[in-house]
Amino acid sequence: MTSQPERAAEPRSGPIRDTQSLVAGLALIALAAFAVWAISNLPQGTLRQMGPAMLPRWLAIGVGLCGLALLISAFTAVGPALERWSLRGPVFVILAIFVFAVTIRPFPIGPLSTPGLGLIAAGPLAIIIGGFATPEARLRDLVILALALTAFCMVLFGDLLNLPIPMFPQALSDLFPQTVSNDNRLRSVAGLMALTALAIFLVTHRSSRPADVAHHTGQV
Repeated sequence: MTSQPERAAEPRSGPIRDTQSLVAGLALIALAAFAVWAISNLPQGTLRQMGPAMLPRWLAIGVGLCGLALLISAFTAVGPALERWSLRGPVFVILAIFVFAVTIRPFPIGPLSTPGLGLIAAGPLAIIIGGFATPEARLRDLVILALALTAFCMVLFGDLLNLPIPMFPQALSDLFPQTVSNDNRLRSVAGLMALTALAIFLVTHRSSRPADVAHHTGQV
């Protein structure tokens, strides 16, 4: 059974020829502009001494350039029309960003304040919540990705780049002996998270493997 060929995009009248690229480009440019504005009061530093704003600022510039490329293609290449979209994706992504912001550092809410849990908690929470933006998301895969990716970010930003990002709460840091340096504490926690992700993958991968109840000869 052969599948029917996909219908080519119909030419449109007017300057805008690809509404999907137009909307996506404007959204990316707006997001990049907001990110640059939000970190405008943070020092960028230099390549030798990177500041907290260097990486997010250049990521925002890259996102803005991608948005500009999409915006240009909306007037030069014919594309499909803008289709209906669900609110599930934007809601979960915005919620993930909000949870990350209020958990990585203490966040005042009136007379109260959220506890600063550091990247060790804010990272997995944001990844798991953001992953449910798609209905195909599975909790097992999101947990493995969250633990492994957070461990990688902890080593990259905290150990290699030495950025002033809170990694874990003070209560967890106090569990280590005083003779252990902050870098070794970070590496130990990141290594434990990576090993936990690997263990979950191996255990669940074996348990989810289908049972071979019959051989190709027909014998059970």
